[in-house]
Amino acid sequence: MDYRIITVEGNIGSGKTSFARLLAAEMKAKLILETFADNPFLQKFFVKQQDYALGMEMFFMAERYEQLNREMNDQELFNERYVIDYLFNKSLLYARVNLDDTEFNLYQKIFNLLNPRMRKSDVVIYLHSDLDRLVSNIYKRGREFELTVKKDYLKKIENVYLEHFRQVTDQKTLIFDVSDADFVANATDFQKMLSIIAEPHAEGVHRFKI
Repeated sequence: MDYRIITVEGNIGSGKTSFARLLAAEMKAKLILETFADNPFLQKFFVKQQDYALGMEMFFMAERYEQLNREMNDQELFNERYVIDYLFNKSLLYARVNLDDTEFNLYQKIFNLLNPRMRKSDVVIYLHSDLDRLVSNIYKRGREFELTVKKDYLKKIENVYLEHFRQVTDQKTLIFDVSDADFVANATDFQKMLSIIAEPHAEGVHRFKI
């Protein structure tokens, strides 16, 4: 693969981190994983969203910005390959769902100051899975604070991602429907995805059923 920066994205429970780990190992790339456990607002948000959404989203945006700049702006690593399991734009997308209009307008102003400084991915891989599969995966991994997530919330997250991909025409985006796939346990599924990623693709959105 000629890509130097690959971003893997997906809804909660889609398996994006598992796929990012596999892909980074395959490419011998530096893996950058999102940190979420240190967010002091996260568990509170799932109990009382309205009170803690802004704090949670501001913390996430600051953490993502700091992490990506720390990991990717080291000149000694400038020619290294990277696999990242989140878009920096994820901050704005989740904020659109979780914040009211007044909070979102403030958040967007800060985001717009930071976003131009971020290095752009060569390709974005988005893992789509149906809602029942997402809920099943969420319960399997058993993170207590996620167990209250409802299907309507997952649907909102899915919609905001897809709308973002429709609007960003200068980005190469591969959407994999993995609703019936198991790329962790089934090597054939994983190899099929690798083959598709390695193919030449024009900018824009490309969809594949795995």
